[in-house]
Order: sequence, then structure tokens, then C-alpha cells
Amino acid sequence: MLLQKSLESLGKYVMLMGRTFSRPERFRMFWKQYVKEMSALGIDSIGIVLLISFFIGAVICIQMKVNIESPWMPRWVAGYTTREIMLLEFSSSIMCLILAGKVGSNIASELGTMRVTQQIDALEIMGVNSASYLILPKILGLITIMPLLVVFSSVSGILGAYGTAYIGHILSPDHLTLGLQHAFNPWFMYMSIIKSLFFAFIIASVSSFFGYTVEGGSVEVGKASTTAVVNSSVLILFSDVFLTQLLS
Repeated sequence: MLLQKSLESLGKYVMLMGRTFSRPERFRMFWKQYVKEMSALGIDSIGIVLLISFFIGAVICIQMKVNIESPWMPRWVAGYTTREIMLLEFSSSIMCLILAGKVGSNIASELGTMRVTQQIDALEIMGVNSASYLILPKILGLITIMPLLVVFSSVSGILGAYGTAYIGHILSPDHLTLGLQHAFNPWFMYMSIIKSLFFAFIIASVSSFFGYTVEGGSVEVGKASTTAVVNSSVLILFSDVFLTQLLS
């Protein structure tokens, strides 16, 4: 029963994406929606990304210094591990999990409210491809802005590590800098950005699907929002395993 329901949902999702990725009927209107969604979903999330990344970078650096370093290890190991953790996992995977809660619930509740108040039905009656008009700008907007959020997250995490060096005096700034520069592989940054593009598509498309297909009233909108966040998070974790294996 669960498998049948999952396959039905997958089929509906694929059909919805087929309707979504069609040529916009009015490019000027699409561009306006695209810029609006890019601002609402991405730009408005910069503050929370910077805040979380700063403190996570600081905490990682402290934990590495206090619990990992020993007289047998180089003094720059805390800076090196902080950089690797921020680039390889936190700035892409963990940050996208956090954004799935903020952005995903926003998308699902917005589209779900439009569905239960029959605004989507009104668009269909007017001959507008509601899937393309409502969902495509959200997907493309989030995909466009996500690499910027990843870069901001990495930079903010490194600044948090320097905060522990200069303010908390946990370790020497020179040792931190040496660790951040040690054996740096630029591909790790590109890999983080590539992974974030896939995660952005998952967040926007899955959340849009659950919001767009809501049936019932306001209670169902809340349930759809929760379901969208849970499914997006699970899919991000699964795809993270495969993408890491593929890109490493």
C-alpha cells in the first residue's frame, strides 16, 4: 500500500514537472516573478545563513582545537579540519537542510493556500499554465541564488573560526591561517556548489508539488507544509550520499 502510494506520488510529481518546465507564455511576466522569487527565497535567507554559519564555524574550530589537537599533531590541524568540514558538508548539505525548513515550508504553504482558496483554479480557467507560472520561477530562482548562499556560508564559517582566534584566544590566528591554506583543493568549493544546485531543485520542486496538490482546507495546508519539509530533507540526505560518491 505504501509502495503504491509512493509510486502514485512519484508519477504525479513527474507529470507536474513536465507541465512546469514549459516555455513561459509571457516572458516579461515570468522575468518579474523570477526576480521576485529569487529575492523572497534566496536574498531573504542570507541573514540566517550568515548567522548559523558564523557560529558553526566557531564551534567546529573550538571542538577541533580542544578535542582533536595533541602534541603529536601540527598546530594548524584545527584550521584545516574547519575548512574541510565547512566546504565539504556544512555549507552545502547541512545548510540546505536548514533552508528546506525555512524555504520549503514557505513554498508549500503559499501554493497550498492558493489551491484551497481556488486561486490556482482561477488561473486554469483563464487558460494560464498555472504550474509553469507559479512553480518554474521558484525553482529557477532558488537554483540561481543557492551558489551565492553556499559561498556566503563558507566565508561566514571561516570568519567565525577567526573570531575564536582573535576574541576567544583559542588558537593563534597564524596557525589558523596556515591550516586554512594547507593543501587547499579548489575542486571542493566547486563540488559544494554543484551539490547545492541539486539540493535547491529538490527543495523547490518537492515543496511546490506538495503545496500545489493539496486537497481540503487550511489543516491540509499545514500538513502539506510539514510533509514537504520532511520529504525534501530525506531526499537531500539520500542524494548527498550519491553526489559525494560521484563527485569525489
